[in-house]
Amino acid sequence: MKFAFFGSSLVSAYWNGAATYYRGLIRNLHLLGHEITFYEPDAYGRQEHRDMDDPEWARVVVYPPTTDVAHAMLDDAATADVIVKTSGVGVLDRTLEEGVLTLRRPGRTVVFWDVDAPATLDAVESDPRHPFRRLVGRFDLICTYGGGQPVVDAYTALGARHCEPVYNALDPQTHHPVPHRVDYAADLGFLGNRLPDRESRVERFFLAAAEARPALRFILGGSGWEDRRLPSNVDFIGHVYTRDHNAFNVSPRAVLNISRDSMARYGFSPATRVFEAAGAGACLITDAWEGIETFLEPGSEVLVARGGDEVAEHLDALTPERAWRIGEAARRRVLAEHTYAHRARQLEALLQGRDFTRRAVA
Repeated sequence: MKFAFFGSSLVSAYWNGAATYYRGLIRNLHLLGHEITFYEPDAYGRQEHRDMDDPEWARVVVYPPTTDVAHAMLDDAATADVIVKTSGVGVLDRTLEEGVLTLRRPGRTVVFWDVDAPATLDAVESDPRHPFRRLVGRFDLICTYGGGQPVVDAYTALGARHCEPVYNALDPQTHHPVPHRVDYAADLGFLGNRLPDRESRVERFFLAAAEARPALRFILGGSGWEDRRLPSNVDFIGHVYTRDHNAFNVSPRAVLNISRDSMARYGFSPATRVFEAAGAGACLITDAWEGIETFLEPGSEVLVARGGDEVAEHLDALTPERAWRIGEAARRRVLAEHTYAHRARQLEALLQGRDFTRRAVA
């Protein structure tokens, strides 16, 4: 099949947390024999902060973010068998959503792929006149990268023909164990951009733990934290390119996952970093959210905390040997059940109308 994706960026993870998700899924679709074109706008400095060249497994089209050019890109995509508009492109989203729907034909599938379904649903459900409401039922398929049954039910209530979670996963070629780096050595690391619906949870889980354990070292990576007052034992290291994610994950004694507000509220929404950290063999501490045991077993494959005090208590009890055992157990689990090869086969089966046993999401 020929796929056309309209998304934020495939070649840059700068202010673009979905990049590794797109890469893992699309590369594995290519390995199954499919042909993919990814259309992305030249916006938000992403092309200036590329962390990969155009890949061999996808054609990348970078276009000026104007309405006329966006329509030209839609015309270019019109020969595809599957046309995907992802959420959060960031430029001309409504134009692209309405545009891909004009390309629906017998034998062609048009998909809305929501990489932040909890936030989308919160916005639509809080506004009866939200323009996306009238579009939901016109897509052949809604895919999400999280949310479980609550998100499926919410999209179904809005008129979706079918909603299918295709969760984040691991790309073993990209995220794997590497040697530790001294500059990333710490007791706890957190990697995430500063976002309005995440900052309060970063304060509660990460900064509060740092303040409670002043003798320990914490490192914070991501964009937007430059002017944020931080405890003296937190080192802010700025944007971390994807080529350095493995080292960032394995060098601290543990790394922390913190969900955004809406993702934690819906549950069943593991962030990409959960699988990246597990693939690298890192010991992961995550905030508590419903469904974590679907992906990793609490206590043996991941540590779960309900606040900064519990994060600090986990660190108190975490020896290097135990951290290694937890990281290795998590790596074995995700390799067996949660790789992008699993997700690509799930999507292929769905699009071809075959029965699919959702081994990783049942």
